[in-house]
Order: sequence, then structure tokens, then C-alpha cells
Amino acid sequence: MQLDFFDTTHNTILTTQSYDRFKRELIESNCTRCDLHKGRTQIVVDRGNSKSNIMLIGEGPGENEDKQGKAFVGRAGQLMDELFLEIGIDTSRDTLIANIVKCRPPENRAPHQEEAKTCMVFLKHQISLVRPKIILLLGATALKYLVPSKTKFSMNDEAGKFFTAPEFSETLLMVLYHPAYLLYDARKKTPMREHLLSLRELLKQNDWLPPPPVANGSRSAGISFPTR
Repeated sequence: MQLDFFDTTHNTILTTQSYDRFKRELIESNCTRCDLHKGRTQIVVDRGNSKSNIMLIGEGPGENEDKQGKAFVGRAGQLMDELFLEIGIDTSRDTLIANIVKCRPPENRAPHQEEAKTCMVFLKHQISLVRPKIILLLGATALKYLVPSKTKFSMNDEAGKFFTAPEFSETLLMVLYHPAYLLYDARKKTPMREHLLSLRELLKQNDWLPPPPVANGSRSAGISFPTR
């Protein structure tokens, strides 16, 4: 945790013990720690369920997200929702969605390194409060900034793979194509669907799937990963 001796508001956010208070304090802070604040309409903290086992992380809010104050609500988010529903996951109910930065970059560009570094302390505290079983990294930008040990990589090689990282020792990670990329290249929907089926199987094996409407059978004997 990186506290700032001269910024009590920043410190208040990073010492919150509940997710709801973290979100409220961050929104009310009117953060100006990087230049992205100059063009934003509002701070976009998340969308979804903070008590979920699954956390999705993209790169930054777009125009629709900036207007609505919710993550992934534009065309890319709608496509993502449809793909996750195919494996029985409602992203608003069964996941928590966040971004590397919480203010919209100009023209929807990728966040710059200093912007990502400045906002990363908030994202890491956010993750520590959610304590997800698995983090899904949406695209190369999320992977590069959240797992800096991945210095050189190809999305075609990384997408669909599960891995662990020292920064998140109690959480499994998986890289997925960013849904905006799927809008650009629809051919990637096929491997994306395959990756999501692999995700569903892992969630099922480890009893991490969201509760179904009707009680299911006995717990499956799954792969062993770190528990909370």
C-alpha cells in the first residue's frame, strides 16, 4: 500500500476496509492525481458484484462508460456480456468489472504508463477488497500493467491460458481477448468462445461457478488452487 504523507484523501481511500466505502470515497475524492481527470465526466470504478469470485479488468473507460459511470457498457461491453451469457455467467451479477485507469483517456486511447502507475494503487486495493478467485485480464494493456513481469508477450500465445503471478499469490489469472478487438476482428470470437468454455470448466471443477437457480449436485473434485 502506497500512502502519501501529504494527501489525506488518498490515504483514506487506500485504508478503507469495505468495498462500498472504497468506491464511495474514490468517487467523492474528485481525484486529480493524473491528467486524465481533465477530460472525464466522472470516475468509473466498476460494474457488477463486488462479492463475486470473478473479476474482469480492462484498460479504461470509453465514452459510454464515462457518461454512465459504469465499466463496459458500450458496444464492446455488450458483446462481452453476450459471450459470457453463453457459458451461463451474467457479468453484472456474477463478476466485478474494473479497469487499469478509472478516468477516460482522450479518444479512447490506451492509458500511458504514468497514468496506469498513478491509478494502479487504487486498482490493487480494489482487488484486495474483492479477493477474487480468478482475475480475467481483457487484452494486452491489462496484462502489461497488472503483471509487469510479463515484459514481452503475444496475445495469440497468452490468450486462454491460466497462470499465477507473485503480485497476486492467492488468485489465478487468465488472459482473454479484449471485446473491442473482437468487434474489429470477428474471427477471434471462435477462440474467445473456446477460452470461455475452458474458464467455465475450471470454475465448475473448483466449485467457483455462480449458484444456479436450482441446487446442484455434489461438489466436483477439481484442480487445487489457492483459497482465500
